[in-house]
Amino acid sequence: MIATIADGYPDVIQEVSPAAQSNVDEFYNEAWRTYGSVNDTFYGAPLGANAKSFVWYSPTAFSDAGYEIPTTLDELYTLTDQMVADNPDIKPWCAGIESGTATGWPATDWLEDMMLRTAGVDVYDQWVAHEIPFDDPAVVTALDEAGKILKNDAYVNGGLGGVESIASTSFGDAGYPIQDGNCFMMRQASFYQAQWPEGTDVSEDGEVFAFYLPGEAADDSPLLVGGEFTVAFSDRPEVQAFQAYLTSPEWSDVKAQTTGAGWISANGGMDADLLVSPIDRLSYDLLTDEATEVRFDGSDLMPAAVGAGTLWTAMTKWIAPGDSSESVLAEVEASWPSK
Repeated sequence: MIATIADGYPDVIQEVSPAAQSNVDEFYNEAWRTYGSVNDTFYGAPLGANAKSFVWYSPTAFSDAGYEIPTTLDELYTLTDQMVADNPDIKPWCAGIESGTATGWPATDWLEDMMLRTAGVDVYDQWVAHEIPFDDPAVVTALDEAGKILKNDAYVNGGLGGVESIASTSFGDAGYPIQDGNCFMMRQASFYQAQWPEGTDVSEDGEVFAFYLPGEAADDSPLLVGGEFTVAFSDRPEVQAFQAYLTSPEWSDVKAQTTGAGWISANGGMDADLLVSPIDRLSYDLLTDEATEVRFDGSDLMPAAVGAGTLWTAMTKWIAPGDSSESVLAEVEASWPSK
């Protein structure tokens, strides 16, 4: 989006003010400057954030069954197989990618998360920038990795149907079978906490909570993120001062106090004790941990015709009717706009 604005209004959009740049350099992971930049010019200052690499679950159900939080992808698959063996009438996973005209976007997050884990951050960056083809073998491998869960009838779709039901299940409703005891896990971002029915206890020992979607090794820490940025269209002093304030820990503190659950920042200088939601605190810890390899949602960085168009359609076709990873990725590659 920032690139679209910079391309469309090059004579109006302003570089981030010096004071705001100083705040970003001091308080944010360096990746956030990259995602606010176009052709090495810093236009978008980070504002709010969300962590996407989460698996939602029922702490009570895990405790009752003796299941432990996995720390690697292999452990996650082993746990999934154990759930199948232990619970013939309950599927380990539930999922939904229906979202009106945006149907398919939740599956793009699955692909991006698996790209970070199987291909690594450098190849992920090349893929997002289209420095490698969209259907590069590394991308096919990542989508097939997501398919180990999403396209396996033994694993999905708890309480909702088979694999094809994922395409018609609203992403907002997809986690409810966890509360009903019909599935154990669902992959979705930190903002999903707002989707649970009012009064749901979202905490480490509550009705539902989330754990970090692990990497291939226990010390791998890729984190898929989303967020908002501010862009200025005037270099007036008061505009620059306001943008600087929005990048400060003081503003993040005030925002956290006034908003309550469901809002976080990646600003490492904010007072984390002001975050009232346990999932917000977990997200903040991951976002600000120096060991975390932060990468922004790839589809949001791609040309809109792809990231909010052909990719959504392709991921839906991948689920239902069940097209192959190679074919749907080739379709997206063919749709990438020529320069």
